[in-house]
Amino acid sequence: MRLRKRAIDGLVIAVTGGARGIGREIAAHLAAAGAQVAIGDRDGAAEAASELPGTAAGFDLDVTDTESFRTFLGAVETRFGTIDVLVNNAGVMWVGPFDEEPESATDRMLAVNLHGVIRGVRLTAPVMRARGRGQIVTIASAAARVAPPGESTYAATKHGVLGYLTGVREELRGSGVLLSAILPGVVDTELAVGTDTGTVRLLQPADVARAVVDVIERPRFEVTLPGYVGPLIRVVNLLPQVLRDPLVRRMVPDQVAAVSGSSVRTSYESQALSANHDRGAQS
Repeated sequence: MRLRKRAIDGLVIAVTGGARGIGREIAAHLAAAGAQVAIGDRDGAAEAASELPGTAAGFDLDVTDTESFRTFLGAVETRFGTIDVLVNNAGVMWVGPFDEEPESATDRMLAVNLHGVIRGVRLTAPVMRARGRGQIVTIASAAARVAPPGESTYAATKHGVLGYLTGVREELRGSGVLLSAILPGVVDTELAVGTDTGTVRLLQPADVARAVVDVIERPRFEVTLPGYVGPLIRVVNLLPQVLRDPLVRRMVPDQVAAVSGSSVRTSYESQALSANHDRGAQS
């Protein structure tokens, strides 16, 4: 049965990591749909908001800092009123052999990708539950269901995000607070530069933005992009290991091989994985 469509027009929607990449595209699509959009990012939020159609504003936000997140949410409510939807989008990624990954990169991915989402849910869901409505949309990744070689820690953060949301969703059942997770494959952003898409087409930020609009209009818990990937992974996981492994190796790209000998990711990783500079591109 088709879910009843909910209007986005007039909703107050906050987007983390919204100054560039997927987050900026999400913010643009939501603003075009009539939402009052609040962009949160470490830098460039106000500039990005000024370029959006409709009603939008930018605010400073460090998703790794509880007080910064709390201040951001308070500023959004002061400007627009009660937050109807939070979009957890901020994320970073290091790619390469697991034993060459800098500890600082590991710490940064855990802090932004996993703890940032947990922090956002913990600060917003209780308020939404108290008033009996609200939605939190999290941009996870297909890496929440698979684990490409070369992205082991990134995949661990996304597995953690999906596990966390699954548990919290049950705690919120019947409260009026909805949780949604978007799981895209490789998206054409700075975060994914130099990586391989494998057997799946390269997605554009607009693909993810449209999925966010759709999941707000017709709430569901889990959405994969492309749509066939989720059912395919579930079928493959039913197979015995001896059959599953070769299929997964054909489906999931080897990112160690993809980035080997290349310096194309150096600029992104030196900035995104610095504690002093949280780039909001997300895949």
